[in-house]
Amino acid sequence: MCRWLAYSGEALQPSLVILDAQHSLVAQSLNSPLGNETVNGDGFGFGWYPENNEPGSQPAFFHSIEPAWNDQNLRELTRSIRSPLFFSHVRAAGGPPIQQTNCHPFRHENWMFMHNGFLTEFSKVKRDLTYAVDPSLYPNILGTTDSEVLFNLALTLGLKDDPIAAMAATIRKVESVGRDHGVAFPMQGTVAVTDGATMWAFRYSSQMRSRTLFHSTDVETLWEMYPDAERFKLFGPNARLIVSEPLNDLPGVFQEVPESTALVVESSGYHHEPFLAADD
Repeated sequence: MCRWLAYSGEALQPSLVILDAQHSLVAQSLNSPLGNETVNGDGFGFGWYPENNEPGSQPAFFHSIEPAWNDQNLRELTRSIRSPLFFSHVRAAGGPPIQQTNCHPFRHENWMFMHNGFLTEFSKVKRDLTYAVDPSLYPNILGTTDSEVLFNLALTLGLKDDPIAAMAATIRKVESVGRDHGVAFPMQGTVAVTDGATMWAFRYSSQMRSRTLFHSTDVETLWEMYPDAERFKLFGPNARLIVSEPLNDLPGVFQEVPESTALVVESSGYHHEPFLAADD
């Protein structure tokens, strides 16, 4: 459905990965070898925290319905700012219209969220899932995507207190409602969420055939593996990337996140946790 990336670490110009990598996110918007759709040209989004990111800082956004490869403002912006944590997403619309309010990432206070995938037969479950959102959050749903409902449902179920438990409860709610409406495999996709300090990513589908997800190898290891690669020297030792698909073809630079896994990215590194095994 879409492609996305999430970065945390030393502040850098987002263009380094969004524009300039061999298989950058903008390149994937034109040609996504591992995606279900080769072209992801139905708008894009970029959300970033300030360079002096303080606890509780609200991220800034840039959304556009233009194809990412055709937007000069994206190039200007990502080459002009520096950020220690940012999300970016290119969209392949699977039904909801192409409009700015349907572009990821989504925001609530200091939290950001994005999703690659879908809630199967969303039209059947939309009413029940939307009504399950806390009334105080309902006015925040400005678009028509299943992803925005998923985010607000997760906020309702405790995302701010325990993101892993909240996402598990959210997906189980989606599956319960879906199956009540005769949907065999209600949930598909990968999800990224952050509070501006820690990043969480989830790879899960009800069918156990999820969209692809990878994370980068730690930079100090990459310096040892590729000592002559000048590009890797542009990243600090704490730089970490989560991506829908690798940004280059070099062996060992990206590692696949296993099916049914929650990935936690914090200052100490990456942590994998089993997430919603089939018998949970």
